[in-house]
Amino acid sequence: MPSDSINTKLSQLLNVPAPILIAPMAVATTRSMMSAAARAGAFPFYGAGIDSSAQIVDVLRGVRRDLGLPDEAPVPMGVGFISWILTMTESPDSEDKRLEKVLAEKPKAIWFAFGDDLNIYVDKVRAFDAEREHKTVVFVMVNSVEQAVRAANEWKVDVLVLQGIEAGGHGGATAPPLSILLCAVLPVIPKDGPLVVAAGGISNGAHIAALLTMGASGVVCGTRFLYTEECAYSPEKKDVLLRSDLGSTKRGMMFDEMGKTMGWPAGIDGRAIANGIWKDAVDGLAMEERFRRLEEAKGQQSHLIIWAGEGVGLTKKIEKTQDVVRELRRETTENLTRASTLVLV
Repeated sequence: MPSDSINTKLSQLLNVPAPILIAPMAVATTRSMMSAAARAGAFPFYGAGIDSSAQIVDVLRGVRRDLGLPDEAPVPMGVGFISWILTMTESPDSEDKRLEKVLAEKPKAIWFAFGDDLNIYVDKVRAFDAEREHKTVVFVMVNSVEQAVRAANEWKVDVLVLQGIEAGGHGGATAPPLSILLCAVLPVIPKDGPLVVAAGGISNGAHIAALLTMGASGVVCGTRFLYTEECAYSPEKKDVLLRSDLGSTKRGMMFDEMGKTMGWPAGIDGRAIANGIWKDAVDGLAMEERFRRLEEAKGQQSHLIIWAGEGVGLTKKIEKTQDVVRELRRETTENLTRASTLVLV
């Protein structure tokens, strides 16, 4: 039986058998998902969202215990932060500066997203690591060639995450499709620059194999892991996902308006299941009426905020995280092996 280990510069950097990452999805990722993914050979990111430092540290320590690692050992996972939330939590008058407390727990990686000033936080990580042996791998997510060039040349990040328009949750409202963005970015990144990882709409091994052959050093899967037992989504949300088909998601700010999660930088919006929340906005209803309908439908599937990407419709069952990782690894190696037969030597 062929090995399902996949060797790329990213898998070497992160010391994992497959360059498959779980996206840092706030309100969806859990400690149990992180531990299961790490055991199965993927590299998981926990979505910090608005969690307190104590909550994030508890996840990191819990995963360390789950994996049977010593108390001071680095944790084989990452934590994802959103810039505009960091602006609040890292301000001088903040009572809970999260970044340093998280770094002290030695996560293998940190991920920053959504902002033109992410270099501030990249520099903070570098300064913190300068005082110790452990070095944190810094990921930054971008949605354009211009952002990628700046992060690579000015911020000197370790890994660029290229997020295409297909991605669920938040992203660039005018981002190109992932395959186009990848083809545009790879030629302009220095050969000795950051590794490049692909994100957006990736649901199976065929997707992963295709992106690896295009030049990505790894991939990020988000929506695929919403269909897991460990995902924090409610049974009602998972039921909607299982009944969704291709084309079931739409982009816009209406989901954040109803969820009262506004604050995103200009040019950023969110992709979610296009249910009553989306329809009310598209129909031009006044904000007051939209909130009234949201309250009236409280708890009903018609008005749940369900962040998801264009990959919905390609998965039709809820599985354990470890089984999803193993399936993705197997499918990827099968597709890469099949692709190799197309070349005559």
